[in-house]
Amino acid sequence: MSGVVAAGHPETARAGADVLRAGGNAVDAAVAAVLTSVVVEPMMTGLAGGGYLMVAPPGGEPTLLDFFVTAPGAGADPADRAPLLDIEVSFGDAVQVFGAGAASCGVYGLPAGLAAAVERFGSMPLADLTAPAAALARAGATVTDVQAAMFALMAPILATGSTTYLTDGGPPAAGTVLRDPALADALDLLGAEGPAPFYTGRVAAAVSDALLAAGGLVTRQDLAGYRVVEREPVLVRYRDREVVTNPPPSAGGILLAYALALLDREPGPPDALTLVRAMEAIQAARDGAFFAGLPDPGFAGRFLSSRVGSTTHVSVLDAAGWAASVTTSNGEGSGVLVPGTGLHLNNMLGEQDLSPLGFFAAPPGSRMPSAMAPTLVRRDGELELVLGSAGSNRIRSALLQVIVNTVDLGLPVQAAVDAPRLHAEDGVVAVEPGIDAAALAAAGHPITRFRARNTYFGGCQAVARVGGVIAGGSDPRRGGAVAAAAPGLTRPAP
Repeated sequence: MSGVVAAGHPETARAGADVLRAGGNAVDAAVAAVLTSVVVEPMMTGLAGGGYLMVAPPGGEPTLLDFFVTAPGAGADPADRAPLLDIEVSFGDAVQVFGAGAASCGVYGLPAGLAAAVERFGSMPLADLTAPAAALARAGATVTDVQAAMFALMAPILATGSTTYLTDGGPPAAGTVLRDPALADALDLLGAEGPAPFYTGRVAAAVSDALLAAGGLVTRQDLAGYRVVEREPVLVRYRDREVVTNPPPSAGGILLAYALALLDREPGPPDALTLVRAMEAIQAARDGAFFAGLPDPGFAGRFLSSRVGSTTHVSVLDAAGWAASVTTSNGEGSGVLVPGTGLHLNNMLGEQDLSPLGFFAAPPGSRMPSAMAPTLVRRDGELELVLGSAGSNRIRSALLQVIVNTVDLGLPVQAAVDAPRLHAEDGVVAVEPGIDAAALAAAGHPITRFRARNTYFGGCQAVARVGGVIAGGSDPRRGGAVAAAAPGLTRPAP
């Protein structure tokens, strides 16, 4: 039985599988995959972003490493903050507005998080994991069709400042080879010196100085004070399974758990209307009291007991039984690339989804309330499914449907990921082709029909173990791929 990696890009998956073949465990593989993703999926993630890693050791209890972005402003004067640059991003059948520019940048956690993961759970030196990604950044990565589409999607943000990813003034076309020597240097620095330069050294100084000069709020004090936090996951029963997911102060995992608990009340597989009702319930739960309560100890238990009586993801399951589920994001990117650092900074403060109480409402040092939810599914104590997704507020609906597809419908993992999706939010139900919307329309729901599978519905990457066999499911919506530790078994999503 070989280990398997499911990720958002063939090179990302291949990097993880290479580490498994070299004797690394699932955490080593996940870290190597994330490091490669910042090179080949730069519109999805970056060293100046953040994320979460769910780890389950063989026979042990899962642990969540929180290295998401925090709100800046320690020692800064809010009056010096520049306005957000409002940028419209069109998904073809839907439009979303994001804030960009220096004021949108939060305090990044990715360098600290990956280093902590290797130190806490890994078996290989960090430098061995950064080296392949750095080499790829120097040699150049070929832009895939999906990544070209993502560059085109985010071109309005890139046009506000960063030209690193633009060719001839526009987004790079598929087949373009993009080289990023500054990012390669940053990866080498992380491998050689760990995260310190990014938080207390020259990189931190360059980032803070550049942002403060441009109207941002990230101070040297913010960066020096950043800490990775180890958290106890949220557990919820669904059918005869136990679902393990991201706890508060992230919002995504607890809302996923709430939706599963609601569906668990219903016999049999949920239909489209039942799914929409669950999605509407969790949407309604996202009120001011919910977000105000997220940082409080014990909030997950109180919340669930009172009711139920642009991102990428890597899932890894190795032959020894280690599981790693890691979701990372740079938001949509701020358009700010700090000279000499290789860092394209995140725009987490400019995402309305992460600022439900209003922009700049979070106090300095507090975690932003992410929708990310790296998740595990266990049956009788045995790990059955490792999954996570990209896609902002669509993360929870993507994961909900993939879990339903595997647990209720018994679909193989790739078919469960491929299956058409829906998403209910703000009174409108968005549906992909293949969803029977007749019952939804009859119930009075306004419908937005997408003409094909779309990146809007997330990018779920999953690995399943069934009867001793490990298989991966990668999301074609975002160019995902599966790679096995056995040679020659990398394949893109269909």
